[in-house]
Amino acid sequence: MHTWLKNLKTPCYVIDEAGLIKNLEILRGLEARTGCKVLLAQKAFSAFALYPLIAKYISGTTASGLFEARLGYEHMSGETHVFSPAYTEEDFAELVKICDCIVFNSFAQWEKYKSAIPRNISAGLRVNPELSTQNHAIYDPCAPFSRLGATLESLKNKDLTGIAGLHFHTLCEQDSDALEATLDEFEKKFNYIFPQLKWVNLGGGHHITREDYDIERLERCIARMKAYGLQVYIEPGEAVALNAGWFAASVLDVVQNGMSIAILDASAACHMPDVLEMPYRPRIVGAGEIDEKKHVYRLAGNTCLAGDVIGDYSFDCELKSGDKLLFCDMAIYSMVKNNTFNGMPLPSIAVLRESGELEIIKEFGYEDFKGRLS
Repeated sequence: MHTWLKNLKTPCYVIDEAGLIKNLEILRGLEARTGCKVLLAQKAFSAFALYPLIAKYISGTTASGLFEARLGYEHMSGETHVFSPAYTEEDFAELVKICDCIVFNSFAQWEKYKSAIPRNISAGLRVNPELSTQNHAIYDPCAPFSRLGATLESLKNKDLTGIAGLHFHTLCEQDSDALEATLDEFEKKFNYIFPQLKWVNLGGGHHITREDYDIERLERCIARMKAYGLQVYIEPGEAVALNAGWFAASVLDVVQNGMSIAILDASAACHMPDVLEMPYRPRIVGAGEIDEKKHVYRLAGNTCLAGDVIGDYSFDCELKSGDKLLFCDMAIYSMVKNNTFNGMPLPSIAVLRESGELEIIKEFGYEDFKGRLS
């Protein structure tokens, strides 16, 4: 077990600076070899205390709305991009002050706002290649009746003068073969627009920093778009902080009801929502699958939600009150999605520096819960 865990107050997210740098070096290498520009998709990782470090390696940030755009603009150098399914007039008036690129979801949104876009801002259109390459319907922008991206049919006979780039985002934790298949469809349907474009954005969902990811195929995909004379953007979120953090929790009690159930000071529903939504099963340091080790426990959250269950795991020794557990790969889609249901405290945020020093960068209390409600 990690020595720094012994005295750590839980619950707490711990960002692994060394792991983050390892990922960033891969992404910087991709930029250097291909000429593409990598943007941090803040929807997956928004721990802005690390933005100055990230800015040393990649080209900027991309946002899903005004608040994320402001965060990237204020705390990370480089380009600031934004996409939203639809913009309010109030938000758009602020976005044109801080963004380098604004991507629209429909021709109607582009028509509504194009006269308000200053010359220094590049305007893009998100398109839907209508090719599903994944099995997670909730995360599939190409699923039937998707609201995300303009279809080829919806753009028929439309004047796209002024659109400088096309954007698509269709992947979720996938390899580059899915991107290659998507490019086939994208190129077939939308190449008639290419001559007027300056850039293309291949979106996110690329697990570039996963050990078995086919990065050479990705580079071929980038070269394929560059052959049209286009600047290529790619906007990974998970790949930036993949396997670059943990979530520490403590056992509060163990109850019996047909099996041993360990109640933690943490919650799947509040602190790691993807466990319930995806569903996602995090690894735990020192734990195994049900049939691997002697003692089996169901790990459950400390809320009134009956389904607040993280999963069933096995351990070498019996769990007892006060024991600490370390969940892996918890830097992504955790801090950005957590909530205070039942008045559950928000976990602290810490950074394990390359030096081995553990630095607490944010703690939360009652006022953070109360302040959201009044």
